[in-house]
Parts: sequence; C-alpha cells; structure tokens
Amino acid sequence: MATNTWIKPKLSMPSSKEFVFSSNSFPLIKNQRQIPNINCSLQAPPLLHFPKQSTTTYQTPKTNTISTPKPTTTSQPKQENNTNTSTCKWNLVQKAAAMALDAVESALTKHELEHPLPKTADPRVQISGNFAPVPEKPVTQSLQVTGKIPKCVQGVYVRNGANPLFEPTAGHHFFDGDGMVHAVQFKDGSASYACRFTETERFVQEKALGRPVFPKAIGELHGHSGIARLMLFYARGLFGIVDHSKGTGVANAGLVYFNNRLLAMSEDDLPYHVKVTPTGDLKTEGRFDFNGQLKSTMIAHPKLDPVSGELFALSYDVIQKPYLKYFRFSKDGEKSDDVEIPVEDPTMMHDFAITEKFVVIPDQQVVFKMSEMIRGGSPVVYDKEKVSRFGVLDKYAKDGSGLKWIEVPDCFCFHLWNAWEDEDCDEIVVIGSCMTPPDSIFNECDEGLKSVLSEIRLNLKTGKSTRKTIIQNEEEQVNLEAGMVNRNKLGRKTQFAYLAIAEPWPKVSGFAKVDLLTGEVHKFIYGDNKYGGEPLFLPRDSNSQAEDDGYILAFVHDEKEWKSELQIVNAMTLKLEATVKLPSRVPYGFHGTFINAKDLANQA
Repeated sequence: MATNTWIKPKLSMPSSKEFVFSSNSFPLIKNQRQIPNINCSLQAPPLLHFPKQSTTTYQTPKTNTISTPKPTTTSQPKQENNTNTSTCKWNLVQKAAAMALDAVESALTKHELEHPLPKTADPRVQISGNFAPVPEKPVTQSLQVTGKIPKCVQGVYVRNGANPLFEPTAGHHFFDGDGMVHAVQFKDGSASYACRFTETERFVQEKALGRPVFPKAIGELHGHSGIARLMLFYARGLFGIVDHSKGTGVANAGLVYFNNRLLAMSEDDLPYHVKVTPTGDLKTEGRFDFNGQLKSTMIAHPKLDPVSGELFALSYDVIQKPYLKYFRFSKDGEKSDDVEIPVEDPTMMHDFAITEKFVVIPDQQVVFKMSEMIRGGSPVVYDKEKVSRFGVLDKYAKDGSGLKWIEVPDCFCFHLWNAWEDEDCDEIVVIGSCMTPPDSIFNECDEGLKSVLSEIRLNLKTGKSTRKTIIQNEEEQVNLEAGMVNRNKLGRKTQFAYLAIAEPWPKVSGFAKVDLLTGEVHKFIYGDNKYGGEPLFLPRDSNSQAEDDGYILAFVHDEKEWKSELQIVNAMTLKLEATVKLPSRVPYGFHGTFINAKDLANQA
C-alpha cells in the first residue's frame, strides 16, 4: 500500500465555504454539497474555523476516499502493502472470499454515499478542524516552558482520544476513532511529549490489512446498511480474514491507573494495558483481562476509591441478558463475582458514581434497540416513554436483591462527577451534568444542546428524588461537560468541581471552578482562538487541608497559529503557572489521568 500522507496546512483562516475536497472522492464529495447549520451534534461547522490548505488525500489502493480536514505536518507511519504477510498467508478460498466481500462492501458504500450522510455520521463534520487525527509522535525531550512547572508536578499526564488510523470511507462518528494516548512527562522542571496509538486487536488487524474492515459502532451501524456491514464483518470472520474473538473495541475514552497498570478503555471491550517507558514513550502491552478474571467488557469510567484503593466497575451488553453487571477489584486486582443489575432494556451506561458505602447506577432514557436498524434507524434510541431512575446498591453486595431504584424524571447525565451520603437526611447526593436532548450526540436534532450542572438528591427513606441547578445565576450558566473533582475526595462530600466550558459547543473555551455548595463559579478562559478539553485537577499533596490546593492541567490548541500546548493553572488562584509548548498538534479528545513519579517507577 502507498504511504498515507497528511499535507501541511496553510495558516490563513477562510470560512467553511472555502473548504474544498479532493476531486477523486466519492460521489457524495463530488457533488460538493454544502454542510448545513447544526444545532446539536458532536461537531458544528458554523462554530469551526477551517484553515486554507492543500487537498488532503489518503493514498489507498483502488478505492476512492474522502478527504479529511486539518492534517498535521507529519506523515503517517508507512502502512503495509496490500500484499502483506497477512494476505500472503491466505489460502485460495480466503483470497476469493476477500475479493468478493470487498466488492460487496464497495457497492454498499457507493449506494450509501448516493444519499446525504447525517451530520452525526459525516466525517467532514465529525473530524474537521482540530478534531482531525494526527500520526504517532515519538518522544521529544526538553520542551520549551514558559513560566515555571510546580515542584509537585512530577510524573506523567496522559490523555486519551479518538484518532482514526485510516481515513473513513463512509459514515464516521467522532467516537469511532482508534484510541491514541498523548503523554507529557515531567522530570525536575523539564517536560517531554509523545503520542501513540493503543494497539488494540482491531487496530493491529486493520493495520496489517491496510484498510478499515471493522464496522464503526456509531457512524456505520444504522439502518439496513448497518445490518449489511455487520453481516460482511462476520462473513470475513467465518473465512478467517479477520478475528473478532479477541475484541472489537477502540480503547479511546477513559484512562485509569490501577494496580501498577495504566489501562485504556472504551465501553465495548476489555481494557488495554499501556506502559509508560522511562523515556516518556508509550507501549501497548496488550488486552488486559485481570489475569483471566474479566470475561466481559468494562465501561470507560471505573471508579477508584481513594481510601480503600479498590476499583469499581460496570459492564453492559446490548444483545443478551444480563444487560448490566456490576463488579469490583480489590486493591491487589482480585475480582469479585458479578452482580446482575436488572434492567428491561440494554441502557447506555457511560458513567456511574460511588460513595463511601454505595454505588449509584443510572438507568436513563438513552437505550439500545437493535430492532430499530431493521426499520432503517439508529440502534441508539431516546426512549421518551421511559422514566429515568438511579439505582443505589451496597458497594459490597453479593447480589442485586438490595438494589433500590429511585426515579429521576427527564434526567440524562452522560457523566457523573461525584456522589456522597448526606446522613442527616438519609439522602445520596449526586453531582452530574444533565444533558438535553439526551441523544443529541448520537442523532440529529433541531433543539440546541444544553448540559447543566445539577445536584440530584436520592432519598433512601421515601424513595423520592429532587434536582436543582447548581449555578443559579442565569448570566453565569454555560454548558459544563468533561472534568472532575479532587480525586482524593471521590465518593466523599466535595466543595469544588473543575469542568470544561463547552462553549461554543462542542469546543471548549476554558474551564470553570464551581463551588458545589454555593453555586459560585470562577472561569478560566484559554484566550482568543484557543480551545481545549477536559481539565485535570492534580492535588499538590494528598495531605493538603484545602480541597483546591493543586493545579489544573489541560491541553490547549491555538486555532489561529495552529499550535498546541499544555497549560498548568493554579487551582486556588486560577493564575497560569506554566505553559509547555508541544512539538505537534494535539486534537481535542476525551479523558485523562496523572501518574506520579513513584507510581511510574512501580509499573507492572
């Protein structure tokens, strides 16, 4: 296969109407249709700034491709030729089957692209601007630092994100991209940077084949064409062209450091163990099943108890019962038995919460209905007839008999920031961002998206709930999504939360430090044409008396200069302490964590 090449963009900033695509693209692109305004989807072209650039083309064999906006200045790693070792090992039946299935897929793709893609599956929308992917970057040492890196910042900041290795040939949602971890390591006041793909089973097989063959869960699996793509995929499996028995996930969402391992996760697979090398580079050690104990998927947001050192997690299945399971790991990595959580339908379960005694499990209105694909729709459905509820279960329960459900009408929280017990009134306090419309990230809608920081109280005596907006001042109200509390206080009463200001949606213009008790909010804005992602709060010392004694770390991208940096902000004063200039662009991504130097030295 020819090398996949990104062309360096120019830095002038025309409107989106000036953006052009390659002439050898699919019919969808040849028609040069105008991308309409978007009120609520993951990407909104009116809010993005496209640089003028040379035409960007992936050079793939014998297939037309869609040009992807905003390339980086570095070439992608050279891919294997189509006559690579994998295909050379195929027998005549496999080669014939591969050719036939490829022909069917090409015809299917051509048919799909004769009609407009929904904006939530249009790659020109979903991975435009600084949402576009970048190639791997080996370690660059001694980065330029403005200001002074605080002495307590010793270790590595790692952040996950979606970064497709191959250019999408059809539908693509931002969440579909291959996982890539970006790492900034700090040693004695200096910093290094590297980014590497997490080499999932999916990634390794597609790289060997030189093309994408695994179906994309959100961008492609909708309607009859989605069913056809699933059939093609499993047909390839029957002929031994691909192996889906070892997982199909992308490991692009969450990161947790547990039992001396950095784990990269997505909802649809087991975690992957990623090792940070002494030089600050990253190496995928492999799919991690906790020494054979974990036999199901694990969601991207397991909860690490700061006192006990235990890890609490959920697993959900969209096909067969049990649809939802809860389990935990001791601090030494010993897994408990699964506890089935009874739910009528498979539910979107991206996050949950823990307190000192309980786990809090949301069962909300976004559900999976595979039958909708037969009717031509998306399997991710907003069920307006369903009443959202939260389940409260003892953290050490051996079965689900003690689970108590409490209804919380018209509530969808994609993320829960914290929860704790208010023993004075026998209530569980849950802090989350309530998102409306609930399915706006996955399906097109006309209503503008809102994500409101809220306090939800679950009364264990009465079985009733209450909900209030934390920021009462309407002038201060903004979309708050992605962030955290002091991790040393997780599951305990906290005063502050540090959350991304998702304005203009879906980009992040800064972060907010919110007093959860008074509703007071202080904002830190990155600056003109600068946007970032999730802010990470790093405590200065685990024994600090003040909850906000620490620093905020966040990747920031300058869309005018087309350069990226890491900003370190004093969490108490919201003053910028240091800026680390990065050697290459860092796309907007998902969630991260910080591993201190002592833990790094003890990696498994």
